[in-house]
Amino acid sequence: MKIGNIEFKNNVILAPMAGVTDVAFRSICIDCGADAAVTEMVSAKALSYNNERTEDLLVTADNERIKIVQIFGHEPDVMASICSSPRLDKFDIIDINMGCPAPKIVSNGDGSALMKDIGLASRIIKACVASTNKPITVKFRSGYDDNSINAVEFAKMCEESGASAITIHGRTRTQMYGGQVDLDVIKSVKDAVNIPVIASGDVVDKASMDRTLEYTGCDAVMVGRGALGSPEIFADLTGGDSSKIDRFQLITKHIAGLREIYPENFVSGHIRKHLLWYLKGYAGSSKIKLQVSTEPSIDKVLEIIKEFMQNR
Repeated sequence: MKIGNIEFKNNVILAPMAGVTDVAFRSICIDCGADAAVTEMVSAKALSYNNERTEDLLVTADNERIKIVQIFGHEPDVMASICSSPRLDKFDIIDINMGCPAPKIVSNGDGSALMKDIGLASRIIKACVASTNKPITVKFRSGYDDNSINAVEFAKMCEESGASAITIHGRTRTQMYGGQVDLDVIKSVKDAVNIPVIASGDVVDKASMDRTLEYTGCDAVMVGRGALGSPEIFADLTGGDSSKIDRFQLITKHIAGLREIYPENFVSGHIRKHLLWYLKGYAGSSKIKLQVSTEPSIDKVLEIIKEFMQNR
């Protein structure tokens, strides 16, 4: 796949996930085989106010060969000003979130709310494209609800408005992340446009990736929840061997990567959910998960997990 002048090798990308795709996790997923990893979605409005916590989301890792930032907002002028901001100079691609289903995002008119206003969505994309030479991509859903499946129309609008590529998650906003992804909608989107199309939703192993690509004809896949606690999935998806990857080493690398950038109180709070995901599926992990959730010292938590994994 090629977006603008940027060439991808494996065509497998870590999806942006709020509160999840921190810089350390992205770096690990890339080491495991992902072509690229998208930042957590970043508020254009917050960046325009120089919000320090939002600025932290723009930190990148040395091994991010292709740097992709995802921004969100509903004001064309604010979105365009951020796209042209020096703060995004390090990024190769700017992705616009028009698919987030979270109530607090939608209630502000952002994310998937924009699927109900194609005119506004088009103005945002055009403004962003005009403000920068970087490729602008868009991520969206099959529609807002079952009565408004408009992904094909939305995809055509994105292409006509200047988007260099699109990502389609085959669920509506009201579905959130429930039910099966609709591969027919994704296929219809791919058939309707000439720009690269990335499929998102339910890619959890090599079989599901192959099935998605074969059925839809898409150019690449984006992996989200399938990578939670299992960044080694990218080894399997790209022809590697995940059995050779040590899970505890991933955990220690994740914590060390966060500690290089963020204060200990942030690391301590942020890493807990990741640790529970890392432990998911291990027999007898229930007791360990409780300790992980309640032990205040991250170093002590590491000792607990190490002992558990050595003795399992």
